[in-house]
Amino acid sequence: MVLSFNRNSMKKLLTFIGCIVLTLAVGGLSGIATVGGVKGWYTTLLKPAFNPPNYLFGPVWTLLYLLMGVSLYIILQEQATPAKKRALVIFGVQLSLNAFWSIIFFNFHEVGWALIEIISIWMSVLLMIITFYKINKTAGLLQLPYLAWVSFATILNAAIFYLN
Repeated sequence: MVLSFNRNSMKKLLTFIGCIVLTLAVGGLSGIATVGGVKGWYTTLLKPAFNPPNYLFGPVWTLLYLLMGVSLYIILQEQATPAKKRALVIFGVQLSLNAFWSIIFFNFHEVGWALIEIISIWMSVLLMIITFYKINKTAGLLQLPYLAWVSFATILNAAIFYLN
């Protein structure tokens, strides 16, 4: 069987790849910011009993960034409307906030400021889900694991702040 691509399908494929690369690149930058802190300063912090093992964070975040990329691609396929434009702005805001959390927490060692940051992430993810869902239900639903994980991470950040 021979696969043939026309211009439209090639454009869609490249857009899909671009969405995945964008979100994974942000994840990669966050990962770089995290690595040094996890092996150093982070080990000195008191952590709650529900703190997951460090090896779990990478695979979970990779999956979440992939879901973000797929969701973004779905929204990009929709017709241009003010709602779509608003959804893309909200997506950009949440992704930017996401990128800065690791820097604030692991590089600057500002657990309190990171808590404020992650609450902002949580609110932007919720707003993104609502906005995406109104445009495309699948795109919105794909972000529910992200909201669940950020909810857990917010509680974890708050517990670490409290303990330290």
